Amino acid sequence: MLDDAGLQALREAARLSPDNLPLRRHLAEQLLTRGYLADAEAEFRAALLLAPKDPDISAGLAEAFVRQSAHGAALSALEPFLASPGYPPRMGVLAARALLGEGDFGRAAYRYHEAVSRDASVADPELAARLTTPVAPSVPAAPAPYATTPADAPSGAEVERSKVTFADVAGMEAVKEALRVKLLLPLQQPELFAAYGKRAGGGVLMYGPPGAGKTHLARAAAGELGAAFVNVGLSDILDMYVGSSERNLRATFELARRNRPCVLFFDEVDALAARRSDMRQAHTRQLVNQFLAELDGVDQDANEGVLVLAATNAPWYIDVAFRRPGRFDQLVFVPPPDASARAAILRLLCRDKPLAEMDFDAVARVTDHFVGADLKGVVDRAVEVKLQQSISAGRPIPMNTHDLLAVAQNTRPTAVREWLATARNYVLHANESGAWDELMPWIKGKR
Repeated sequence: MLDDAGLQALREAARLSPDNLPLRRHLAEQLLTRGYLADAEAEFRAALLLAPKDPDISAGLAEAFVRQSAHGAALSALEPFLASPGYPPRMGVLAARALLGEGDFGRAAYRYHEAVSRDASVADPELAARLTTPVAPSVPAAPAPYATTPADAPSGAEVERSKVTFADVAGMEAVKEALRVKLLLPLQQPELFAAYGKRAGGGVLMYGPPGAGKTHLARAAAGELGAAFVNVGLSDILDMYVGSSERNLRATFELARRNRPCVLFFDEVDALAARRSDMRQAHTRQLVNQFLAELDGVDQDANEGVLVLAATNAPWYIDVAFRRPGRFDQLVFVPPPDASARAAILRLLCRDKPLAEMDFDAVARVTDHFVGADLKGVVDRAVEVKLQQSISAGRPIPMNTHDLLAVAQNTRPTAVREWLATARNYVLHANESGAWDELMPWIKGKR
């Protein structure tokens, strides 16, 4: 029961005008400000029914969840916005608080760092202190989000040996061939390439919609060579202390050089290589400069045998200096799989499961715009249904075409349409340099 007459009057007004969005939003914000968290949550939910894609309402709901320690619910409310570049910085700070509440320190630090770098006004010194404590326990918590530390901690990235090869990647023959020519053949046929003055090493930037298989391709490239594989996450590089991110980046490249031949893979590279003109903080621009210096190497042989792969969903946000020859000079578009590739992916996903006669082509035809991650979700949900039937029957019941079709027809692709709309804007209206010409046939074919 509210003990505030003003809030009671607002609630009564909202009851009499349930479709008045500004009124509902105001009521929810007032409830949140005064600490009526459960009531605020209910009002934000009601407002979202009127404006499902409103970022301010979603942020308010997420804050109500965070303050009630419902961290998973907060992340679910924020997730649709966090997946898109340029989301409101306030959401990044809320996500950091929720991730920290779930014990995910690395992702929490990244979200906070990225949000404050875009808008310093959202800085939360208390949260910043909590995020810095695990990184350097011997250093007192900093009063500001970016304190300086002399510590030179080693990179958190680790060397792996990939068991995946191109045979485990369904379809995408053009992409695999581009990777072979640029990265693999110089190591596999060094004499031939040396005759033309070409060394083993270099960089390729893979881009495309989320879930299309960029990370899987990077692992397969390493497995194809039998080379070491270093998968670099943002939490391995980004640090709350000024200068530490640059040291982590340098340590990561040194790790790859010590283990050559090595495939060094940067996922979500746009967070490390964003356009310097868009950055407000000097230390974030310095990280880009350090990245460029590491790609060039201290001498011409520094990165020989180090194959640098990077992946991004938003290549248009990457600093143009990264596309200079000798750096990420080759952009490789990783498109959503076509029908034949979707069928091949489904065969791979189902190869170790009890199966009746399957028509994967039929399933592929009803999964237009599905990427590999979407198809894996379809198979996983179909398996869950089959497991329930098998438990009731007391024996394994083979999965059939109808099982996959039933799930696929009730599933929507996650991100391709949204990505396609953004890509179309850049291809048609911001392609003066011709950087996105490769996308033109695909964009026109998907109108």
